[in-house]
Amino acid sequence: MPINVEEAIGAELDPVEFSWNSSDVQLYHLGLGAGGDPMDRRELRYLADVTPQVLPTFGNVAQSFHMTEPPAVRFPGIDIELSKVLHASEAVTAPGPIPPSGTGTAVTRFTEIWDKGKAAVIWSETTVADPNGTLLWTQKRSIFARGEGGFGGDRGPSGSESAAPSDRAPDLELSVPTSPAQALLYRMCGDRNPLHSDPDFAAAAGFPRPILHGLCTYGMTCKALVDNLLDGDVSGLRSYGARMAGVVFPGETLRVTAWKTDDKFNAVVTAPERDNAVALAGVEFVPA
Repeated sequence: MPINVEEAIGAELDPVEFSWNSSDVQLYHLGLGAGGDPMDRRELRYLADVTPQVLPTFGNVAQSFHMTEPPAVRFPGIDIELSKVLHASEAVTAPGPIPPSGTGTAVTRFTEIWDKGKAAVIWSETTVADPNGTLLWTQKRSIFARGEGGFGGDRGPSGSESAAPSDRAPDLELSVPTSPAQALLYRMCGDRNPLHSDPDFAAAAGFPRPILHGLCTYGMTCKALVDNLLDGDVSGLRSYGARMAGVVFPGETLRVTAWKTDDKFNAVVTAPERDNAVALAGVEFVPA
């Protein structure tokens, strides 16, 4: 059914209470490749028993971490088939370190809907607070809904505003390996979409093999930047976000190229083995 923009914009979903523990955090970090060197004490901080340090990107998946069914895209004024939806962007801001265990209440509201002609881009913002009402983190997300545009709305920006500069040498270049089993492990973090695990399903969707979750590439990039810009200390990161721009196949080595601009770093993530195909664009890494 067509998107009812007047009903959707500003709509607020019922609060959702959820909990997580240190085992969830450890599994999430393992899904991002933490512990590749089990003798590296910096790596072991992500995997410590009881009190591991927590990448802020855990906040992007904490609410859905224990889900095993595909989500429904059915909200006030919005009812879209899941097959038409692509993840477009993700961001998280945390006023302080996310605790390794706890309970939070998430409140989601829809903030913008852009009309791209043949598609719509739907933006939402989720705030998560602890039982005392203290803000833990804020999550922003956009989805790209094919066939849902053409309703005469605002097209929104082009997406080039946060592009990384290309007129000078980067300040940092990193190689981030992924393992052939990366998607099979990361799917334990609450995303069981068969596109990431079933070769036949992936082939039917037009891919030669299952692809890596966009949020896995997103989290791996954040970890790589924390490790190399903040000496692995997650408390030094204020906010992080990126646009999903292309696919990654498990087993590929990614290239993260970053430039310092004012008080943040902008980056792009590519797959060198496929002519530097872009996986993440508009990466913004903002230290505290």
